[in-house]
Amino acid sequence: MAIKVKDAATAAAKFTQRAAAAAGDYQAGVQGAGEDWARNTAASEENYNAAVQESIARHAFARGVQAAGGAKFAQRAATTGARRFPEGVREGGPAFSAGVQPYLQAIAAVTLPPRRPKGDPANFQRVQVIGEALRRRKVGG
Repeated sequence: MAIKVKDAATAAAKFTQRAAAAAGDYQAGVQGAGEDWARNTAASEENYNAAVQESIARHAFARGVQAAGGAKFAQRAATTGARRFPEGVREGGPAFSAGVQPYLQAIAAVTLPPRRPKGDPANFQRVQVIGEALRRRKVGG
């Protein structure tokens, strides 16, 4: 016997209505959950690595991009993304500041080689020195 299911439009309408009404439940559920999240997420590293390797083997990333298509990306970025962008930037300001500070300090500690005449290939060494300092800051060494 076939299983009776709702059509996709009805299921989507119910999902969006109920999910929107559950914002308070969501907030209550995530408050104080950070330690459990961190512990459980760190413990799942082996599963994560295995799943990523399996995904790579079946080319899931490229297939997902192809399935979504450029039009979906552009439409969602222009609507939902554009609405959320300003608030996200405002809320992310302190985290940006904290995250960029060590890299700005690394750049400030660099002593650049002398500037050469315009077009001189030695000028690329100036960029390389900064790139190396930033890489050391990121990965150590």
